[in-house]
Amino acid sequence: MILLWLAIAVLLIPAGWLLLLPLRRARRVHADQQAFEDNDSLGAENVRVYRRRLASLERGHARGELDDTALAEGRVELERSLLEDAESLKRSPLKAASSGRVLVPVLLVAMVAGSLYWYQREGASGDLALAQAIAATPIHDAASFEARIARLRAEAEAQPDNAKVWMALFPLYRDAGRLDEAMQSLEALIALEGRVPALIAQLAQLKFFAAQRTLTDEVQTLVDEVLAADPRQPTVLGLLGIEAFDHARYPEAIDYWRKAIAGFENPDAAKALREGIKAARQRMASAGDVDASVALANSVAPDQGSADQSTAADQDSKEGAARLTLKVSLDPALEAQLAALPVSAEAATLFIVARDGEGKLPPLAVVRTTADKLPLTLTLSDDNAMAPMARLSMAERVTLVARISASGQPTAQPGDLEGKLENVIVTRSADADDEKGTDASQAPLALRIDHRITQ
Repeated sequence: MILLWLAIAVLLIPAGWLLLLPLRRARRVHADQQAFEDNDSLGAENVRVYRRRLASLERGHARGELDDTALAEGRVELERSLLEDAESLKRSPLKAASSGRVLVPVLLVAMVAGSLYWYQREGASGDLALAQAIAATPIHDAASFEARIARLRAEAEAQPDNAKVWMALFPLYRDAGRLDEAMQSLEALIALEGRVPALIAQLAQLKFFAAQRTLTDEVQTLVDEVLAADPRQPTVLGLLGIEAFDHARYPEAIDYWRKAIAGFENPDAAKALREGIKAARQRMASAGDVDASVALANSVAPDQGSADQSTAADQDSKEGAARLTLKVSLDPALEAQLAALPVSAEAATLFIVARDGEGKLPPLAVVRTTADKLPLTLTLSDDNAMAPMARLSMAERVTLVARISASGQPTAQPGDLEGKLENVIVTRSADADDEKGTDASQAPLALRIDHRITQ
């Protein structure tokens, strides 16, 4: 902001100089004008012209060209013209060179005040502050991610009417798993921007994941509102595809995701949906069903279709399904601290989260349960993804976190109990079969909750 005000000052200084310039030239201009008026000979010239014309009239009268009446009328006309010219030459006395000096500083102050007031109303100082906040908090790890959130939250409190601040803030809350705060930020944005279908679609998606991937009545209402305004809205179509996939309606999921891909400008999101379509086809093949579009393609071009299907099957078999089997336990040394939490183990929330190793994506897989279930064994896969654009199969290495929260907040709080495994290789079912001849779930990773968060 200091640079902004310096730039404004640099622009106002020459403007002020132009306003003050007449004051510096006032005395010289006054003297020149006074000299001009004192030496003005136009009145004398008018008298000389009058006399020449009058003499001409008299000579004409003497030669008999004009009678007495014509001479009298001509003389009256010349006198009237002379009086009119003399009247037009009358001037008001010049004012003093110092008169009006007070008006210039008043105009200068009015110009500065008006410029600043106009900028406060129409300028983009808030956007500049937002850009500076983002530039000052680069994201390179979890701590810097939280610092960015805190900085933008402060900006939102400072300028709650700036839609761009909420637009930048709610995706951070979403990617951090803080869905309640993400929804609050998005609702603030909708209040400013109106019920734009793309924003309502984002809100429906957040509420869908907050409800554990359930199409509640509230979510369905939002979905209906979006589809009524934009039947091809990709975010809502992607959401409906996830819901259909979760309930084993694979052809319906494929149809929704195909339509969503056509509307997505984000290539990563489109890629994630293609992987979802691939997974749906695998599930259908396992159940003995066939994707109608694949069957149609085969009937149109049997050889090419067969080759493509064989290639896709080989690729799917090669990649396998990404999954991580974990055995989560609590270090016996922390049992007393678990008992000392302000809530019981049955009420304390247990989060198991997989994040990509570079920290560039939202959580890839999330499981939420309660601490009384410890120890427990579970398998993380793409089914545990929060969004299609962030799935376990998109990462080669991940960081696994298990955390017990008394507050139920997905963001780590002082007093939470936590355990972590870093740089974990994501196994795939095909890899596990090749190496061990059994499913990867038979070799669970040990994830122990072994420390208490202090700050």
